[in-house]
Amino acid sequence: QVQLVESGGGLVQAGGSLRLSCAASGRTFRGYIMGWFRQATGKEREFVATIAWTTGLTHYSDSVKGRFTISRDNAKDTVYLQMNGLKPEDTAVYYCAATVGSIYYIEPAVYDYWGQGTQVTVSS
Repeated sequence: QVQLVESGGGLVQAGGSLRLSCAASGRTFRGYIMGWFRQATGKEREFVATIAWTTGLTHYSDSVKGRFTISRDNAKDTVYLQMNGLKPEDTAVYYCAATVGSIYYIEPAVYDYWGQGTQVTVSS
């Protein structure tokens, strides 16, 4: 059974940094796309970043490009989201997701597996 468990969220001041982790288990994730999404209160879930597990190919939303970095550790089966230069508008619940693929997908509906989410709050 596939499990994705996020951690690393919290409260941070604007301009600060956080690193989110997504521990993946239950199968091999070679050939999968791992994604980070976020959902602010009252808004739809939106794409943040993806990484292809096998090739390491990454893709970012325009709103986080240059500030966030997605990476993976094959030995630990863990995906990370390093978030720098945080802004109040980054406040949301952040979710890790996985689906079969080799490039990237930005639509949440494409993803088969989801974590429970971790709250990120950025104060001004």
